Amino acid sequence: MSLKQKKSSAAAIKIRIRVFFRRYPAVPYLLKWTLICLLTGVCVGSASAVFLQSLDWVTDMRENNLWLLTLLPVGGFLIGLLYYYAGKDIEAGNNLLIDTIHDPGNIIPFRMAPFVYIGTIATHFFGGSAGREGTALQMAGAIADQFSRPFRLTRDERKMLIIAAIAAGFGSVFGTPLAGAVFGLEVFWIGRLKYDAIFPAFAASVIADRVTEALWHTHHTAYHISFIPDLSFLNILYAIIAGIAFGLCAAIFSKAMHRVSAVFRSKIAYPPLRPVIGGIIILFAVWAAGTTRYIGLGIPTMISAFEQELPAYDFALKMGFTIITLSAGFKGGEVTPLFFIGAALGSALSCFLPLPTGLLADMGFVAVFAGAANTPVACSIMAMELFGSDCGAYAAIACVVAYLISGHNSIYRRQGIGEPKYQRFSGYRGKRFQELHKK
Repeated sequence: MSLKQKKSSAAAIKIRIRVFFRRYPAVPYLLKWTLICLLTGVCVGSASAVFLQSLDWVTDMRENNLWLLTLLPVGGFLIGLLYYYAGKDIEAGNNLLIDTIHDPGNIIPFRMAPFVYIGTIATHFFGGSAGREGTALQMAGAIADQFSRPFRLTRDERKMLIIAAIAAGFGSVFGTPLAGAVFGLEVFWIGRLKYDAIFPAFAASVIADRVTEALWHTHHTAYHISFIPDLSFLNILYAIIAGIAFGLCAAIFSKAMHRVSAVFRSKIAYPPLRPVIGGIIILFAVWAAGTTRYIGLGIPTMISAFEQELPAYDFALKMGFTIITLSAGFKGGEVTPLFFIGAALGSALSCFLPLPTGLLADMGFVAVFAGAANTPVACSIMAMELFGSDCGAYAAIACVVAYLISGHNSIYRRQGIGEPKYQRFSGYRGKRFQELHKK
């Protein structure tokens, strides 16, 4: 075959490939995003595994050496210094991820990942009350966005990548890949889902979860509900009543978080001193309570909420500890504390509502988070992934009611309002929560 014939044959093959891809556009889309999600899932899942194992280690170390609590103000000062002098552009945390989805700008700095990791580990090591979702999401977003340039992603594709990263971080850190995918699609616009990102979200979340659990053998907490009653009309009414309580709790938490944060900012001009003061307050609170059950993740208390009726003040104290910790500038997430708050509140409600303690704890576990983050669909799915499908109807009722009752409040101020919760507030459409709550 002559050189001319070879060139002609190669050109014909290229034309056929282009025609094939134009006729079946899903093929190149799936190939491209499968590769991106594979890389994202492996990296994010590995980061989540390291983070979760580190959390287990520092929690055990702290509980076996309670004198470390006295260093909480010192740890807070070091975290404050780190972010004040080297992390001002990443201090927005989860809100920076949401901003990037709404309006992609500069690539998210990679240092967000190690900074939030160090800050969260230090917070838990010295006794702050915080979670892990915020850290997982921020590490995921910072890692994944580094792929934007090598893959030459467009503006819209970068949005999809950050959504996939959020899904991967959430799904892998909690062991709930389906809820993680929906959370990534749901969290940045309330009332809307970004369906063009549905494949990247699910693919990245599932891969990251498998990497965390199957590859790195990082296991998640198991919860058990001993009995779930039939879904009668009366039980539906009880679920609605519980949902109202969970929604009010979510609204109080969201409002208090922002107001206490504003107080710290207004009263303490030098940012690194804020966690020092917050750490001192937490120290005195632990001493006054006489227990460490309200610091850290609080996993043992959450497990006990499914097995026995907890005191009515448990949820309120955990809320106070968490609000002070995070508002002062310590690092971590709000979600695991919200799980604690909701489970404890649900457990306490079993004194008044004739539903099983474990079921009410399950409903509160997801519903308070649904109301605070405005993600009722993701939280309903999460309940079924964590507690089994039998509780699905009860959890969904509680999540939807809590979402409605919590009003237009959110733990994420940059979250946008795609569809207002009530027609009366149609003027809110397209706005951010920070625009509704300007001081």
